[in-house]
Amino acid sequence: MSDSPRTRQIKDLLRSLNRAGVRDRDVLLAIATVPREYFVAPSLRPVAWTDHALPIGAGQTISQPLVVGLMTQALRLTGTERVLEIGTGSGYQTAILCELARWVLSIERHTSLAIQARRRLDALGYRNVAIIVADGSEGWPPAAPFDRILVTAAAREVPAALLEQLSPDDGARLVIPVGPPDEQELLVIERREGRFHRHSLGPVRFVPLVPGAPRPEEDEHNW
Repeated sequence: MSDSPRTRQIKDLLRSLNRAGVRDRDVLLAIATVPREYFVAPSLRPVAWTDHALPIGAGQTISQPLVVGLMTQALRLTGTERVLEIGTGSGYQTAILCELARWVLSIERHTSLAIQARRRLDALGYRNVAIIVADGSEGWPPAAPFDRILVTAAAREVPAALLEQLSPDDGARLVIPVGPPDEQELLVIERREGRFHRHSLGPVRFVPLVPGAPRPEEDEHNW
């Protein structure tokens, strides 16, 4: 029996990601498992499994699968970690993290996106996640420390607050795009022997990480 069009699209995408450097089998399995078409508008579902960023509203996008794969792979998740995600967006990256980590706290400044993401994650059965509407640039000190932090918006510089909320254990990691809109690079910052070591995964382009409290219609909210 031949594969369905959707199955062929997924296989093609996984092969493309593998060629581009996403080699972690658990990450690839998570990408194959999470239904990306569920996180975009119905009109975009025919292209949900292509390697492209897609609009999700509120001026935001769902990242292209390659970027999701590389960022998730860089976290080196083993299934035991507490992860802080800055920028819930559609909830797609959040779902990938839920597949691979013990618990995920995700922060989103747009209430509408947070509500939609929460509904999607609930419908898919993810229970190891909490979503908060707040200023993601400050992290979430009440739940710190975190074993891993993933930021899906670009900061001008690495926020000190996020470094302070990393676990003191060796191997704690922050993955974050840094720089102005035309010169961003994806940084991996790892704690080893009490010091932070960083390296770049290359150039990227993300929407900016906006500091400050959400607008009045985006008052802090928990689900």
